[in-house]
Amino acid sequence: MIELRLPAAPFEPEEALERFRRSLQDAGGLVSFTGIVRGGGTKSLTLSHYEGYTERRIGELMQDAVRRFGLNGLLIIHRIGRMVPGEPIVLVAAAAPHRREAFKGADMVMDYLKSAAPFWKKEETAEGSRWVEPTARDIEDRERWTG
Repeated sequence: MIELRLPAAPFEPEEALERFRRSLQDAGGLVSFTGIVRGGGTKSLTLSHYEGYTERRIGELMQDAVRRFGLNGLLIIHRIGRMVPGEPIVLVAAAAPHRREAFKGADMVMDYLKSAAPFWKKEETAEGSRWVEPTARDIEDRERWTG
């Protein structure tokens, strides 16, 4: 199972992960990561995207990860729209015959989503709003996978 969802409404990572797990036949390992909107002064985080283009680019990433690591399944759920602290932003789950490939697949996908996926992120705080850009560390993490 390879699935990408970009919901505007909140989602339940545990339910999605259980459904994904049940769809797997030949996986020996399943790795997941859930990203959550941080508090610490953030009032909200708003993500927007260019419909069609974002799905195509992330779909290409998914195909690359499946091919590169021999994944049996890959699930990405990435919120768009306005979110508040404590809400899940992203769920990435990778399944493979062996654990190491599942870890690598999930890690590579998250590095890409964090630094190069075509989303625009705007954070609102008490001081105002600002566009969120990838950090140098985000870019360095993604570059581990090139070559």
